[in-house]
Amino acid sequence: MDKKNQLHLLGNQNICYRFDYNPEILETFQNKHVENDYFVKFNCPEFTSLCPITNQPDFASITISYIPDVKMVESKSLKLYLFSFRNHGDFHEDCINIIMKDLIKLMQPRYIEVWGKFTPRGGISIDPYANYGKPGTKYEAMANHRLINHDLNPEKIDNR
Repeated sequence: MDKKNQLHLLGNQNICYRFDYNPEILETFQNKHVENDYFVKFNCPEFTSLCPITNQPDFASITISYIPDVKMVESKSLKLYLFSFRNHGDFHEDCINIIMKDLIKLMQPRYIEVWGKFTPRGGISIDPYANYGKPGTKYEAMANHRLINHDLNPEKIDNR
């Protein structure tokens, strides 16, 4: 199949921005380096969603890091997918877990982690972290290790 027929969003100038949660917009392409372990990292500093109780906007910087297996997520589709949370009402922790689970379902990566750094509302910020390693592999042990140790060296918070 022609590569242009596999990816419908990349290069498309007539994008319709969806304002409701839409995981179906995500697209993949083949990993050309499946024999290598390597991280792909996305930094998404303009994520927005809605508080499910107050309908007030929540703003976050989302970091997605993964070790691909056969499939990789196409970045424009990821951007549009994250944009689809704009009017989605869910707690911070739910958004992070939904993003991770949707990407696992889409790509079946060897390893993935999603970290949200939400701006404070009411004087407190919430920074949920979720990860996954393919069961029965070294990535499962890696996920456990990173989960236990993910916040031992807190970063300087300068994006709020």
